Amino acid sequence: MVTALDIDLGEEILELKKRRNAVILAHNYQTADIQEVADYVGDSLGLAYQAKGTDADVIAFCGVHFMAETAKIVNPSKTVVLPDANAGCSLEQSCPAPQLDAFLREHADRNYYVIAYINCSGGVKALSDVICTSGNAVRIVEQAPKDRPILFVPDENLGAWVIEQTGRKMDLWKGNCYVHVEFTRDSIQRIKADHPDALVVAHPECTQAVRLLADEVCSTEKMIGFCRNAPVKDIIVVTESGMLHRLRRECPDKNLIAGPTDHCACADCRYMKMNTLEKLRNCLENLSPEVRMPEDLRVRAEQPLLRMLEQSK
Repeated sequence: MVTALDIDLGEEILELKKRRNAVILAHNYQTADIQEVADYVGDSLGLAYQAKGTDADVIAFCGVHFMAETAKIVNPSKTVVLPDANAGCSLEQSCPAPQLDAFLREHADRNYYVIAYINCSGGVKALSDVICTSGNAVRIVEQAPKDRPILFVPDENLGAWVIEQTGRKMDLWKGNCYVHVEFTRDSIQRIKADHPDALVVAHPECTQAVRLLADEVCSTEKMIGFCRNAPVKDIIVVTESGMLHRLRRECPDKNLIAGPTDHCACADCRYMKMNTLEKLRNCLENLSPEVRMPEDLRVRAEQPLLRMLEQSK
């Protein structure tokens, strides 16, 4: 429900955006009110392209920290702000850069080709050969050197799905998204029983047990095309709840049903939901919290990101 306060905040945000020559980028998992004031709403790949191509002076990134940091990596001269500096990510936390560095040193004889899911810190990106997103992971892995073993970090579920799609053997880091592993075989079977004619679309960060129940496994951006073109009205969407707003806006003729967990009717990311309209207004007004990083680290992290963008064309 949109309140008068939301309308007032929205107007303030648009005025500040104009004054700051800012662009507002929002991930698909952001709340509906933030999506409505954003200049671009998308998945990690789309947001990376938007961040690289913007001519704005300020990037207000409504997502989690690694996303804003990614925008800074490819825009060193721009001011990048994040509404809530504490908006983290369980995947990023599962693979600390010092731990990955120690692992690679210990296994230097393996000469790993490191493919890092974009849900990681700048430090991990700097240790990687190339970055990927859920939308381009298959394509990136298919272009990896055939004569080197692959280490895929940090999401073991996405990595396992890519192995299934490509047949390419990879060693997987033991990390996962705490939101997507809350979906279980039992929870999805129950909602399928309630809607026997529905199709199921699931994110590849889900476990294999859940992916096997899906009619389609894909990134959030590709979910839009799947839902729009689906031959049925009812579609069960197995990903973070914020995606339902984007889908309902772009596929108004579909009955989009949130995939439940064993504990609740939908899955919310507590980090994504830390951002609010008020915090977005404040960060544009104060240009804080600002994302900064050492230049030498930024340069090292930029190369695998640019490699991803080039290989995704």
